[in-house]
Amino acid sequence: MTLFRLAISALFILSSIAAAQARTVWVDDQLYLPVRSGAGSQYRIIENAVPSGTALEVIETSDSGYTRVRTPKGNDGWVSSQYISDTPIAADRLKTVSRQLEQAQTELSSLKAQLSEVSNERDSLSNAETTLSTRTEELQEELRRIKSISSDSINLKRRNGELLGENQKLRNDLEVLTAENERLEASKESDFMLVGAGLVLGGVFLALVIPMLKPTRKTDNWA
Repeated sequence: MTLFRLAISALFILSSIAAAQARTVWVDDQLYLPVRSGAGSQYRIIENAVPSGTALEVIETSDSGYTRVRTPKGNDGWVSSQYISDTPIAADRLKTVSRQLEQAQTELSSLKAQLSEVSNERDSLSNAETTLSTRTEELQEELRRIKSISSDSINLKRRNGELLGENQKLRNDLEVLTAENERLEASKESDFMLVGAGLVLGGVFLALVIPMLKPTRKTDNWA
């Protein structure tokens, strides 16, 4: 069991070392970097002219000033450690920053467009709110007017009933006055006929009485 644990621990340590060494480095500002078959300039070149900025996978490091790497072409070899860097070269960093800047500018333009759209929507909603407020005030005023008209209508209906009652009373009084007038007219005609008859009788009476009141002439004896 102890040997098994030691084997597991050893494998874990080796895996940790391999993981620690499996990192990426970049060819520094060196125009051409040869990849050699061994850790020294005396070894043959297996890949020539690796350009600046090329990403290399680190396989192994040594104290001799060389690092074993794997190139993008899949070749394993050794390069001088002084010409590699843990960070991309300035040109690549500049390109990355430029891309990030362009992306940021694109996002900024998009955000500005969204902001403008939101501002327009806000203005539209504000105008709609103002219109609705105005319409609400108009409707409230119309409601007050309708209530006033309804109140006046109720008053007018009550007043109309009162006037109808007064009109009916006046009609009744008119009928009574008309009947009384007709009676008075009939009485007046009767009195006029009586007066006329009286005058006729008076004239006849006078015609009969007046001759009787005249003095008779005496016979003149000297005739």
